[in-house]
Amino acid sequence: MPENPFNGFTDYGIGLGLRVPHYRHILEKKPTCDWFEIISENFMVDAGRPLEVLDAILEQYQVVQHGVAMYFGSADPLDRNHLRKLKRLIKRTNTPWLSDHLCWGSVNGQYTHDLLPMPYTFEAAKITARKIREARDFLEVPICVENVSSYAEFHVSEMTEWEFLNEVVEGADCGILLDVNNIYVSSQNHKFDPYDYVNAIPAERVGQIHIAGHSKFERYILDTHDHPVLDPVWKLYERALQRTGSTATLLEWDDSIPSFDEVHREALKADKFLKTRTSMEGTSPLVPDSLEGGGPSPQGSLEGGGPSPQDSLEGGGPSPQDSLESASPLAPRNSKSDPSLLSTK
Repeated sequence: MPENPFNGFTDYGIGLGLRVPHYRHILEKKPTCDWFEIISENFMVDAGRPLEVLDAILEQYQVVQHGVAMYFGSADPLDRNHLRKLKRLIKRTNTPWLSDHLCWGSVNGQYTHDLLPMPYTFEAAKITARKIREARDFLEVPICVENVSSYAEFHVSEMTEWEFLNEVVEGADCGILLDVNNIYVSSQNHKFDPYDYVNAIPAERVGQIHIAGHSKFERYILDTHDHPVLDPVWKLYERALQRTGSTATLLEWDDSIPSFDEVHREALKADKFLKTRTSMEGTSPLVPDSLEGGGPSPQGSLEGGGPSPQDSLEGGGPSPQDSLESASPLAPRNSKSDPSLLSTK
């Protein structure tokens, strides 16, 4: 297994997202769980119930922070007030690493509250990497960036999504939160082989993995996080672990949330894959990175390739196309005058 300076926490095992419907169960029953992932922005407050719950959780469990609002790909500078609040929370949780998304979502200080895809250009990669380094230096904690699911592409892109991810993390010298479900969703929407993606990422930079459920519609797949992980995603997860070795894994379930026990049982399905990798490490080599045909080609072609509505992105409500324009690394400066720059294949 490649030496991984971005993941010294392989013993973290399997985590769950800390969600409001489960607060009472966790606090009263104190179920066994390796760790919880929190959405940082939900706890960036001065006082109140969120922090009371968080402090009680911290007494019993390890917590890792996951953000949704740094928008490394936006043209706007980093929000210093946001960073200061985030740093206070980091001191409270002692999170071993911090993650956020490789996306954009703000224009001139106005926030879309969405995780919007970027054009895969060298300029965008350079600007994004610089902002990640700036955030890491201010926050003083390792950062992992997460690949998002996407439903549109830019004609101006100069490389594939995985090449862009590699360019950014090498330039920023940061880790990767590899969302396997997002890879699968995007592969179906844009018709590429998800195993090409997994086989190309720098395994030594993967510090965490996300798995989740998705929903399939006639012309596209949505990253919905509202039901169990589907078989193609489990298979892709298995391949990812072949490359990365045992890696902290989190199940996301954010809508139509069932009982804690049901979510926990679903997450523990990952255990057999992690245990397999753990038993193999040190006794046999990983599957070579040069392995071809690591898995089947994307299944279920998208008839017409129609785009998903923007509200399918994790953050929620739609972003008008106008907000794609002039957003610097994200959208080309002239995208408003030339809408053909945005492909929805």
